[in-house]
Amino acid sequence: MIRGDSLSARDRDHFDWPLFIAAVSIAVLGVVNLYSATSVYSGSRAELYISQVYWLFMGGIIGGVLIAIDYRHLERLGYVLYTFGVFSLALVFVLARDVRGSARWIEFGAFRFQPSEFMKVFLVIALAKFLHDDPRNEGRTLRDLAIPATLTAVPALLVLKQPDLGTATILVFVFLTIAAVTRVRWKSAALFVVSILVAVPILWEYVLLDYQRARVLVFLHPEEDLLHRGWHAHHSRVAIGNGGLFGNGYLRGTQNQFLFLPDQFTDFPFPVFAEEWGFVGCVVLVCLYAFLVVWGIRIASMAKDRFGAVLGVGCAAIIFWHAVINLGMTSGALPVVGVTLPLFSYGGSSVTTVMVAIALLMSVSMRRYSGVASLDRL
Repeated sequence: MIRGDSLSARDRDHFDWPLFIAAVSIAVLGVVNLYSATSVYSGSRAELYISQVYWLFMGGIIGGVLIAIDYRHLERLGYVLYTFGVFSLALVFVLARDVRGSARWIEFGAFRFQPSEFMKVFLVIALAKFLHDDPRNEGRTLRDLAIPATLTAVPALLVLKQPDLGTATILVFVFLTIAAVTRVRWKSAALFVVSILVAVPILWEYVLLDYQRARVLVFLHPEEDLLHRGWHAHHSRVAIGNGGLFGNGYLRGTQNQFLFLPDQFTDFPFPVFAEEWGFVGCVVLVCLYAFLVVWGIRIASMAKDRFGAVLGVGCAAIIFWHAVINLGMTSGALPVVGVTLPLFSYGGSSVTTVMVAIALLMSVSMRRYSGVASLDRL
């Protein structure tokens, strides 16, 4: 039984300040870094940091509404939100405008949004509802995960068709993270890993596009095409290396100031930060992300119901995989894909999605003291 339709005095007393402070700290550092990343431009690009503040403000309002509403009400809307998300992804192929070979944004006048970003949260809610409705507590087989795998595959394939390999990868990794905590039987897990290994050559040959395969090859042989496909990764590593221990100082990063570093306000904001603030600044930023993820897992472990537990794991997974993949690709540890750094990269849809994920974590955290009829686990 769900108690309370709004934020009670008891819930307000358990406001999750550590989660709030960590998220705000990253957002503030992101705006400061965005100002530096766009300081070399004039016109609209020079004011992107102002737009980022507006998006953070709007995301804060949406997050505040979600915090005020008991997260357990979302369980009823799980499949409705999922269907809306899939419909929006399909609508992209009709309404979206092609930008640098990809069609990802739906525009309504001056307003535009990226459905694939919001699909991440919708998928987590749908998976949480499925596992909440599934009373099974013993080890699951691959057959038991067929439905949640299908729920993931549909939006992932639509996103891959846009094409957007980075976001499709995030959707799959979020599902795998949730599946990993659902007590999958060891034999089934081993069979799944073998299936993935067998599927890799097929994906390489028939699914990945030419430019996506080229990114992987550049990652494996970074020095062979520095002036073209390897430009991003090379100058990203140079910027990080230039930072040294304490950095070159704010607004003094050469790779950014002399325009050697492309996409420095979307996919590559971390090298800008690393060159200006050095290893010490990077450690602080990485620790903030690590805290968000660990705190999110802690919230999930303390949730009073299965829906809240899966919701917590899924939202933490969104932040974790975004941070890991972005930091990995900018440091040369992973191939370059279009994945933003949470609350740090410029982008309204990206910022709003992460704010919603944090708000859902906050809602689960604040209501872990509320009375719930049953305490079931994954």
